[in-house]
Amino acid sequence: MEISLILVPIDFSDCAANALSYGKKIASSWKAELLLIHVVDSAKASLVADYTKESIEDVKKRLTNQAKQTFRHFLNDLGHDGLVKDTIVSYGSPFQEIAIKARELQTDLILMGGYGSRGKGQIDEIFFGGTVDKVVRLLPCPVLCVPMGWSIENI
Repeated sequence: MEISLILVPIDFSDCAANALSYGKKIASSWKAELLLIHVVDSAKASLVADYTKESIEDVKKRLTNQAKQTFRHFLNDLGHDGLVKDTIVSYGSPFQEIAIKARELQTDLILMGGYGSRGKGQIDEIFFGGTVDKVVRLLPCPVLCVPMGWSIENI
């Protein structure tokens, strides 16, 4: 199996940063490119719009712009090494958007953190599964889940 494109979903958590570190190591070993994706959750955007009485389009635009800025800071904090080909900010259901982009781009590997910015143990994740669980079930390509606490030296 040849790995040339690795998709790394990023929610700006420490766990996502850890997964990106693994992604860089794997990309370097395989001479692959990394593509990072952040999904603005449409369900959360809807809640924000209801709370603030803004239109959903205004909230979507604001959250998307915030995500783009946060991506710049996130990558600056981790350093530039030429392995990240591009960043994508998408809008929708996170697991669906990740699956759509992975298929569309013919990703060879998806590398995700073990849990997201909400942490471990959320009720809906216990009963319905988290984003990682759903991505694993939807995609035919390999999905590598990196647990927090593992050091990059473990590879």
